Amino acid sequence: MSEGKTTIAPDVLMSIARLTTLQVDGVSRLCLEPAGVNRLFRRGFRDGIRIEVEDDTVYVDVNVSLKNDVNIREVSRNIQGQIARALSEMVGMQVGQVNIYIEDIDYSGEPEA
Repeated sequence: MSEGKTTIAPDVLMSIARLTTLQVDGVSRLCLEPAGVNRLFRRGFRDGIRIEVEDDTVYVDVNVSLKNDVNIREVSRNIQGQIARALSEMVGMQVGQVNIYIEDIDYSGEPEA
């Protein structure tokens, strides 16, 4: 008997990346990619996460809004590390890159000027 093949649906990878990102301290929410011409031509971008798979290697772009009282660099690195770990451990795929795009800082709960 030969071994079969396992195929991971792109939505599974998206869910792993999305849920992992939202669990990182300092992340407020996911953001859609900023509007513009490039958005019309980019495929696979949904809910602030874009996943591409090439030769069993996953490439991830994440657009996030962070809380106002966090170290942006530290939170970004935490997101990268957590997504890479989750994808590697859960589906056994190699992670090529995890790119973080900070789209906004949320100042909720503070008085408006």
